[in-house]
Amino acid sequence: MDNPYFNTEGYPDPTAAEAIRGISGQRSFGFWPVVYIASPYSGEIQKNVENAKRYCRYAISKGRLPIAPHLYFPAFMSDQTERDLAMFFDLVLLTKCCELWVMGDVISEGMKQEIAWAKQRYLPIRYIKEADL
Repeated sequence: MDNPYFNTEGYPDPTAAEAIRGISGQRSFGFWPVVYIASPYSGEIQKNVENAKRYCRYAISKGRLPIAPHLYFPAFMSDQTERDLAMFFDLVLLTKCCELWVMGDVISEGMKQEIAWAKQRYLPIRYIKEADL
């Protein structure tokens, strides 16, 4: 295959692709795997929003396109009255991603639902602790 993101058997191989890009000095904007960013929202909302933004920047620094619905849906949906609908939308978006990244040291109830959904669909889950950022 011409795309170094896939190995010779056709399976995704992002580690090798990153190494090839690093050796050749290329900066590719062609294909970035989409990852779902799971982190707390409720509680200390302003702090959690800032953390989610930081987690998204981290994903970008690793060559991934981050999806963080808790940065998007609160702009036009109410967490108090439309939480179930927002959670449904979150899970729909999660199925469009190639990985779930569980960010930080706290796992909220909403994140537990996202993790369970990912496990049901055999979606790879990556846990990234605050100390590793």
